[in-house]
Amino acid sequence: MKKYLAAFVFLFIIYTASAQESQTYNRAIGVKFPAGFAITYKQFVTDRNNVEGEAMFWSSGFRAVGLYEFNFDIEGVDGLRWYVGPGAHIGFWNHDYQQRKNISSAGFGIDGVLGLDYKLADYPINVSVDWQPAVDLVGSSGFTPAYGGIGIRYTF
Repeated sequence: MKKYLAAFVFLFIIYTASAQESQTYNRAIGVKFPAGFAITYKQFVTDRNNVEGEAMFWSSGFRAVGLYEFNFDIEGVDGLRWYVGPGAHIGFWNHDYQQRKNISSAGFGIDGVLGLDYKLADYPINVSVDWQPAVDLVGSSGFTPAYGGIGIRYTF
């Protein structure tokens, strides 16, 4: 089911793509493929700063993330920026990988993000790749380096 939803969203983005002169955008919505499947929404609050929300789903849980990102242009490549920022998350899951058993649990923690963002010049599409390490403070506490992924978004 998740694969069909991802395929539908990707095809919708491609289908609705139309010519656009601007290298920048104010908002974007799309999908991110990390260790699971995420729906992502990005909103710029200034020319260089944005907030991003993610709702990530995988076979044994759900995770909601809020990030504040600082964006910096990369000279020589129009539309390419790198970004970094802090964030927080809350998650619910039915499996504890450290104890290797099925248990219902919840967690809260802090996140960081480091990535690249590219806005296609002629289409309302942006592509990103990022690394999003997290530290769970409540619940299954500890460092998790495995979040992040490749995102494809429709910009408007």
